[in-house]
Order: sequence, then C-alpha cells, then structure tokens
Amino acid sequence: MTAYRAPRWLPGGHAQTIYAALFAPCAAVRYARERWATPDGDFVDVDRVAGAPLAPLVVLFHGLEGSSASHYARAFMDAISRRGWHGAVPHFRGCSGEPNRLARAYHSGDSAEIDWMLRRFRAEAGAAALFAAGVSLGGNALLKWAGERGAEALAVVSAVAAVSAPLDLMAAGEALGRGFNLVYARHFLGTLKRKSLAKLSRYPGLYDAAVLARARTLREFDDVVTAPLHGFRGTDDYWTRSSSKPLLERIAVPALIVNARNDPFLPASALPSPGEVSAAVECEFPEQGGHVGFVAGAFPGRIDWLPHRIISYFELRA
Repeated sequence: MTAYRAPRWLPGGHAQTIYAALFAPCAAVRYARERWATPDGDFVDVDRVAGAPLAPLVVLFHGLEGSSASHYARAFMDAISRRGWHGAVPHFRGCSGEPNRLARAYHSGDSAEIDWMLRRFRAEAGAAALFAAGVSLGGNALLKWAGERGAEALAVVSAVAAVSAPLDLMAAGEALGRGFNLVYARHFLGTLKRKSLAKLSRYPGLYDAAVLARARTLREFDDVVTAPLHGFRGTDDYWTRSSSKPLLERIAVPALIVNARNDPFLPASALPSPGEVSAAVECEFPEQGGHVGFVAGAFPGRIDWLPHRIISYFELRA
C-alpha cells in the first residue's frame, strides 16, 4: 500500500477534516440492522454488510457522535463488501438513532463495552478471521482494550487498527478547547446536549441542567455529564484513566495506528514515540490527513485510501 500523500488542492488539517466529512463523494452502503441486548439490560444496534462464507469479519467502532452513516464508516464498509468480506458497525449506546434505555451512555475509554461486543463477534465468526478497527473515539477505546487484555486479545481478534485516535485525551481535550477547534467542539456539543437533556427528562436529577446548558467546551460537558455518568470523579480523572497511550506498550495483538501529524484533534507532540509502543504496534504518522480526512486524488477527491490501507494490513493477517 502506498504511503498517503495529500492532494495539492486540499492542503491543511482543517481542510482535510471538513472536506472529507461534508463534501467528498462517498458510496452508498446497504446495511442490515440487528439489535443486541447488553448484559446490563440495555441495547445496541449493529449494522452489517454480508460477505462470502468463511470470509473474514471486520468490526468498525465509530467515533464521537458517529454511526454507520458516517463518511468513514460507509467508505470502510463499501471497501470491505467489494472484497467479499463481512462487515459490522456496532453503535455505541444512543448513536443508532434511538435513545438507549439506561442512564449511562458511552465514552472514550469504554473498553468493557468493546470487550463484550468483540467476544460476541468472535463466537459468531467461528473459523473465520476477526479484525477490529476503530475511528477517533472508537479507536482510542479499541486500543485501550487491546492494551488492557494483552496476550488475551490474541484469542479474540487477529489484528486491530486505529485511525485518528485521541490517544492522549488530555492533550486532545485541551486542543479542542481553543481556537478554530472550538467549531468542532460546538458541532459535537449540539447533539450531545440534546441527547443529555432528553435523558434528563427520563432521569430527573441525573445532572444539573443549568450547568449543562452553560457548557461551551467538551471539558465542561464531560465534567457535568460524561464523567459522573460513568464513574469518574471529573474530566481530569476521566481523560487520564481513559487514554490509551499509556497502554500501547502492553499490546500483544498486531496493531496499526494511523494518525496524521496535522490532525487538529491531537497535537503531533502527543503522538507516541517508538519507545512508548510494543513490538506488536505499527505506527504510521503521515504529515497530512487531518482528522479522519486522508482525501486522495484529483478534485473532487476520494476517501478510499484509508479503508484500503487498513484492509491491506488485515489481509496480511487473514
């Protein structure tokens, strides 16, 4: 697979990020949806594309407020389907278009949720290879799972890949709290606040509605909603304990990490050094690409480089 090269007509991390999400052509994907009951009495929805018998299964964990309809999910599932593989996009709680039942939602360090999902996929895959990829928030949670499980992960998946993961949540959170990055933060906050207010109507007193309404950054939102809902003392505790970066040196399963150095969500200075990852981890940090951008080709561009890179990595381990 050739290294990523940004097209000259689309320079800069912000341009790559916004163009890929809003303007780059993306193939339509026909999904089949199923609902899984969670161990704690909630549910998640899983969207699938079918492949050939005994073909590998690729599970894709989406990013913050993402879904199977996100541009990167459709690009991945289209590429997987064209290879005759099976694909699945499990939605984190509340992200499939219907509110989840419990007070809890999802978060960047939700490796326990990743674990039960992957073990269920492993049981159904049988003799076929199982691969897992994660984008942004989903990538961080997946890498955290792989680091926590160590050699045990080898019995579940053949390899994992993470794209534009906020490996250091403290650095990423601070970056999203200033400058032009506040545009992204406000975009996320729009849906996060609506969901949180709807949940508050079902669970009165869960958190302070007035403080929630005043939240202008992800740090402020996480402090009033995400952290207390999921057992953290506050934003600093949540971001520190949920970051995957300290666990990268414990990963035993083959793992690919792709992060652009101009990703506006994570400063290049926060990317791990070779000494901070295990021998099982392969890092690719191209200079360009933005946050889940990686647009390629002449105008109007394509967003197929990224899925092809990840799938080619998995093919060597199928």
